[in-house]
Amino acid sequence: MVVLRHEIGDVLRDVRQRQGRTLREVSHSARVSLGYLSEVERGQKEASSELLSSICSALDVPLSHMLREVSDRVAEAEGVVIPDTVPQELSREFVGDIPDELPEELRGLASARY
Repeated sequence: MVVLRHEIGDVLRDVRQRQGRTLREVSHSARVSLGYLSEVERGQKEASSELLSSICSALDVPLSHMLREVSDRVAEAEGVVIPDTVPQELSREFVGDIPDELPEELRGLASARY
């Protein structure tokens, strides 16, 4: 069974370690205690959205990127393939005739959805 707090902690730790930063540095920048950050990274504490935002800011990583990495890991653990989505710009109100220069894989998705 996938535990979300474990995946979040693993991603945060991976990002921090890739940057060569210490728990102390990130905890100071995020304004969270070193012990609490350590518990979040080890999946022992469930971090609030505000705390996750603060940690991501301290790591200079958009919250959305961290959550996407977590989502990808959870999907992999579940054996689910997450398809790339059609860009938001291709919404019903803007799509008339599908342009020829649109890549074939997107043309099929746009045709099927609209």
